[in-house]
Amino acid sequence: MDIEPASTAIPNEAPYETIEKYMVPLSKMVIFKPDQPIQDVISTIIDKKIAGAPVLDDQDHLVGMISEKDCLRLIVDEAYHNMPAETRKVSDYMTPKVQSLSPKTNIVEAAVEFLNSPIRRFPVVENGRLIGQVSRRHILRAAENI
Repeated sequence: MDIEPASTAIPNEAPYETIEKYMVPLSKMVIFKPDQPIQDVISTIIDKKIAGAPVLDDQDHLVGMISEKDCLRLIVDEAYHNMPAETRKVSDYMTPKVQSLSPKTNIVEAAVEFLNSPIRRFPVVENGRLIGQVSRRHILRAAENI
C-alpha cells in the first residue's frame, strides 16, 4: 500500500466574505469615555447585560476596552486599598492595549484570530477609528454561508 504525503497546497483561496458584513456597527454599540465614573460602567454593564465595551476618546479613537473582569478590580481596590469608588474613572480600570481587526479581515482570518486568543469579541478599526465590533458568534453565523 502506497502512502501519499499530505498536500502542501494552500487551501482554495476563494474570496471569503469580510467581517464588515457581520459586525455590529458603532451606532448600535455601548461605548464609554476614559473620564467616566467606573460606577456608570458597572450600572450600564448590568442594565444592558453586556460583558464589556470599548473606550473611545473624543475623536472616536479606540483607547481601551472595559470588561466585567476589569470592573471587579474596583471591589478589591475598595476593600484592600481603601480607594473610594466615587473617585475612580474608566481609565483607572480599562485594558489599554487592545487587539483589533480591520473591516476587510475575512471570516477565515477572523476565525484564526479567535482561535489564537481568549478574546470573545474584537473591535473593528478603520483609519484609527472604531467602526464596529465582531464576536465569535458573528463568525459562526458567517460560516453558515461558506
